[in-house]
Amino acid sequence: MGDSGVDALSWKEFGEEHLAELTGLAEACLAVDGGLPLFTGSALLRARLLQSRTLGAWHGGDLVAAVSVGTARQPATSTGLVHPDWRGQGVGSRLLSWADEQAGDGDLLLTTESWSSGADALFTARGFARTFTEWVLRHELTDLPEVAHPDGVTTGPVALDSELFATYRASFADRPGFVEPAAEEWLEELRDDDGYRPDLSLIARGPDGTAVGFVNVIDNWIDQVGVVPAWRGRRVGAHLVATALRSLAADGAREAWLCVNDDNPAAGLYRRLGFGDAGRRARYLHRRG
Repeated sequence: MGDSGVDALSWKEFGEEHLAELTGLAEACLAVDGGLPLFTGSALLRARLLQSRTLGAWHGGDLVAAVSVGTARQPATSTGLVHPDWRGQGVGSRLLSWADEQAGDGDLLLTTESWSSGADALFTARGFARTFTEWVLRHELTDLPEVAHPDGVTTGPVALDSELFATYRASFADRPGFVEPAAEEWLEELRDDDGYRPDLSLIARGPDGTAVGFVNVIDNWIDQVGVVPAWRGRRVGAHLVATALRSLAADGAREAWLCVNDDNPAAGLYRRLGFGDAGRRARYLHRRG
């Protein structure tokens, strides 16, 4: 690595023309920390690291750290990355100080799609409170789970209609912090997603034909799983996920992914179905005054 520390680095803005360097930096962090694999995709990289204000740290021709801040909305948002080879030398602290300055007197929300204990220690020491943490889970589709069919339940393909939204709302309404979206906006988001798989997504019905649960699949992601309260604990969710995994495997996928909040008891179910930990993602908020 040659000379070490922040004095060995050159600092300057970066932009769209540096997307390849940003991708390499994100890949290096994910390889060590784990986290959201979609972070290396151009769409999410642009959203997180090509906001209105940017600062990169370069060593020779290599981008070894980067941070971006968006101030168009409140709170201001920021995402930063430090290459694993350059950690522990004050680089992350300098990125955070710069981001804090850009936010001015407003609140600042930090987003990390590739969580590390070192970053967590830095953020909390500087007064940021972790407000959200998700586990990123991965399933190698070589050993598929067997889940007995729930008594009285039938499953079939979803339709992007009011019944699916009502099932989603009933499944999630009792979760802390749930904010109900407008039905048409929620459905339109699925319709507009090129990766949405209505052929692999499922709705579960009870003996009277009433919807009691659903699973939405996007690409090779188990995007959402919900079971209405009265039907929880009857293997409905497990059966939906196991069926979706089998369908993904039959469709040629080698792995499946999902994210689950760290305080969601469903995480235990997913691990029992064969998902393994592949990192975390988190949000941190610093409120002024």
